[in-house]
Amino acid sequence: MSIKYLDNAQRKSVVSKQLFIPLFLVMGVYGCSTDDSQTITTSTELTLAEEFDTDGSPNGSVWDYDIGTETNGWGNQELQYYTDRFENVTIQNGNLLITARAENFEGSAYTSARLLTKDKFEQRYGRFEARIRLPFGQGIWPAFWMLGADIDENPWPSAGEIDIMEYRGQNPTVLIGSVHGPGYSAGEAISKEYELPNDRFDTGFHVFGIEWGPEYVNFNVDHVLYNRITPEDVTGTWVFDKPFYILMNLAVGGTFVGFPNEETVFPQTMLVDYVRVYKNSNTN
Repeated sequence: MSIKYLDNAQRKSVVSKQLFIPLFLVMGVYGCSTDDSQTITTSTELTLAEEFDTDGSPNGSVWDYDIGTETNGWGNQELQYYTDRFENVTIQNGNLLITARAENFEGSAYTSARLLTKDKFEQRYGRFEARIRLPFGQGIWPAFWMLGADIDENPWPSAGEIDIMEYRGQNPTVLIGSVHGPGYSAGEAISKEYELPNDRFDTGFHVFGIEWGPEYVNFNVDHVLYNRITPEDVTGTWVFDKPFYILMNLAVGGTFVGFPNEETVFPQTMLVDYVRVYKNSNTN
């Protein structure tokens, strides 16, 4: 089932199918401790549920594709050509598959895919999460992230960026959550790593999410809070007070992750079980 904006009847139907909303997460934000042993969640009203349970192409009412290479202005010295081909992006057996392949295509040595909800689903504040099994290998760079919906009028980094999850494939136990904005972008982003205890992100599914509200972004893995960023933490203007849209992609190479080597195995696939977004009915 792929749902964009849900009315009350649709929402009740989805919740009746046992979408996971941890009861212990429904609590106030202000005045609460934010140590690593708990997460703080106030957004429980479902607004988007992409469950990827129908084989074929992703839901066109929610997802678009970026097509091409970094010459389109994306930067980072990445090596892949993004496509919308079945070989790079498809839904099978209840999962969205984003696959990076080593192949010559349109002048690039690799192909992959980047999906985005720009102009189709955008929201200010709430809980954004996805259940994902990550790929592995030197030079492999998956990400689940967000950009300010006004990016055409306010080019990056002024529009703002929230990296819910990005990860270096050669380090399968560590991910990074970040915010970028004017005065704190790229290598100066406000970031924190999370190391998975006694496990790897490429051997099973994990839930990556944020709880975002006025003047805070809380980062969590498997519903455990590991970082909170507020206006006091950034070194420039706080720009996280407007709608953002979602992106998911699997890059190959680049300045952040380095480049594939002879030990990198292709194809590599990022499997997404679901993407869900909630809002706090008390916060617009």
